Amino acid sequence: MKKLETYQNFYFVGIGGIGMSALARYFHASGKKVWGYDKTNTKLTQNLMNEGIDIVFEDLIDERITSLHKEDTLVIYTPAIKTLGILDYFNQNQFEVLKRAKVLGLITENTDCIAVAGTHGKTTTSTLVAHLCKEADLPFSCFLGGISENFKSNFLYNGSTYSVVEADEYDRSFLNLSPDWAVVTSTDADHLDIYGDKSHIEEGFRQFAALVPEDKKLFVRKGIEIGRGHQTYAVNEPADYYSDNLRMDHDKIYFDFHTPTETVKDFVWEIPGIHNVENATVALAILHNLGADFDTLKKAIANFKGIKRRYTKHFYQNGKIYIDDYAHHPTETNAVISSIRTFYPDKKLLIVFQPHLFSRTRDFADGFAESLSQADELILLDIYPARELQENFEGVTSSWLLEKVHLENKEVSALSAAFEKIKEKDFDILLTVGAGNIDTLYDPICEWLNSVQSTM
Repeated sequence: MKKLETYQNFYFVGIGGIGMSALARYFHASGKKVWGYDKTNTKLTQNLMNEGIDIVFEDLIDERITSLHKEDTLVIYTPAIKTLGILDYFNQNQFEVLKRAKVLGLITENTDCIAVAGTHGKTTTSTLVAHLCKEADLPFSCFLGGISENFKSNFLYNGSTYSVVEADEYDRSFLNLSPDWAVVTSTDADHLDIYGDKSHIEEGFRQFAALVPEDKKLFVRKGIEIGRGHQTYAVNEPADYYSDNLRMDHDKIYFDFHTPTETVKDFVWEIPGIHNVENATVALAILHNLGADFDTLKKAIANFKGIKRRYTKHFYQNGKIYIDDYAHHPTETNAVISSIRTFYPDKKLLIVFQPHLFSRTRDFADGFAESLSQADELILLDIYPARELQENFEGVTSSWLLEKVHLENKEVSALSAAFEKIKEKDFDILLTVGAGNIDTLYDPICEWLNSVQSTM
């Protein structure tokens, strides 16, 4: 195929995806004409349109598509979209059509790529690495799987020497990358619709690790078998890089950071959970190896605000707390709920959870049920299907999952009815959690809780 820079038009099929939108912003910032289709108008697509990107939400072949020429147009699609008339048109008319992962891989070929992989933790870790790179003023660009609260985007251009990317294991996409530096945070079973079983997903991560040149750095969470030389990181146990002496003071965590040759005391970190201290540990290890000084890194760690929908927390004068999180795997939901229980053991917790994918709900039903049983009350939303069809998963429903949850106060709700149900509940802490369109509850809940406290 031709070099990316020779194309003038970039058409994104599924532009509203978090990874797709980062690429769209990259080409738009490069002065290219960017177009796209998505089935749903969301906050993210609205922001893209506000930035000057043309998006349609109907699968129609109109003049905007027929006016494009295959010689100067690259079509980029997400594998989450299986069939679409627009995509068929481009294929039938012999346009260059590439998966998102392939295009991201081509971009990383021309940079020193820092790729963060793992079934959990990759979004927080890659976003933190990007934040630290920015605070250290390194020449980098980043392509993230979440919206940074610090720079309000999933894409940032600050130069082209380094690229920071979230390496997505879905559809084995991360095998398209050219990592010079890499992280493997976890290899838990997930995406079993792609991999089949845990052994195959572990093999996928070993293949990813093998892409890192021997003279570069691979960082792996201690305890993960990756099949080649690497450096380990951990919390509260010795490793090549590790953090310990964790102390909590109000909502802040203090910790000490150890390299193979020195100890740096008293980092301050506001993102809750030991798993997030692990993420900070490996991010510090990478930046230390890139030459950033610890004074800069201490300040940067302290002012990291996190990622939208990753434990986004609001406090209200009436004492209520609202937390919103993207967790969609039992390990993730358990981490979020456990953090809440650690910080607020005596507060009444209402959880509103939206399962993501019928296959994931089926494969991890017992794990979801165990973590959700930590609530005081549960509203379980209908399963968000994303790319799946319900008729292929007979019997896999939210009602089926609810039966496994050991709670007295629990119910199933449609998303459309959930907000009114929430307003009727008695709670100290409200947690909305899931990776589908549950995020549409966020603004109404915030507005309601603000209005409630303003009338006190």
